Amino acid sequence: MKNLLSAGLKKLRGDDSSTARDARPSTTPPARRAHVIAIAAQKGGVGKTTTTVNLACALAQQPGARVLVIDIDPQGHVASSLKDAVRIAGTSLSDVLLAQTPRDLMDAVRQSDIEGLSLTPPDKALNETDTRLSTRVGREYILQAAMARARAEFDWVLIDCPPNLGNLTLNALVAADRVLVPCDMSILAFEGVADLLGTVRVVNDRLRHPLEVLGILRTRVDGRTQQINEAIGGALDDNYRALLLETSIPVNSALAQAQAAGKSIFQYAPTSRGAQAYRALAREVAGRVTSGKAESARRMARP
Repeated sequence: MKNLLSAGLKKLRGDDSSTARDARPSTTPPARRAHVIAIAAQKGGVGKTTTTVNLACALAQQPGARVLVIDIDPQGHVASSLKDAVRIAGTSLSDVLLAQTPRDLMDAVRQSDIEGLSLTPPDKALNETDTRLSTRVGREYILQAAMARARAEFDWVLIDCPPNLGNLTLNALVAADRVLVPCDMSILAFEGVADLLGTVRVVNDRLRHPLEVLGILRTRVDGRTQQINEAIGGALDDNYRALLLETSIPVNSALAQAQAAGKSIFQYAPTSRGAQAYRALAREVAGRVTSGKAESARRMARP
């Protein structure tokens, strides 16, 4: 009894050793809250993967930032664009998406040789995975459910989507908070923007997921084709003015050369126009995310 009374008095006085230990500041770092962005386009060849890779590398240059790139495109071009930085081994994204019991996306995540940047490995089996997902109940939500821990471990998660609207792209859009839409200066890419924004509305209205449009990014802008730039650029401005990002990505030989060399533009040609453009894009993306401009953009995307 004496011992119990003594312990009780210590607690009242606040000098119990266990209480004192509990009151100390935790040394465990706080969980991060990742901003998840799907990079999606209906048309291939618009610079989607180039944008994913170089935007991710630009964001990873922020002090202490942790960035994850999820390559959900069966072509696996993220790895080929960063071939000197990727360590391929272990669990694939298909393993996670097709598991009979829920799996953690982190099982498929690999740290790259670029500080702050992690990747999922290339996965050619994703072509078959897209088809097999059709038979799964709740198939659109599998990636979203698998990302719970990744959201707490990274500041930014970028998802490189296939150039179509299959099950993999729907998984990416439902897992994302925002979608970034690259559009080059071509009529096919311009028409693809409308299709993609229609899918955003479906994700919002039918799947009840509040996906925002972060913005439309003009890519492969060639200063030598002024007439085409004015025609497509004018059409984008007339139809999607509130969604257009200020940054545009120029045609720059260094970008193509960097991709062929398996390096980011910052590793290959850090002072090039391409590198400058992607640094500007990272600043604009971070600014839009923190200011809430993406939310107003989502409303403007509705008819």
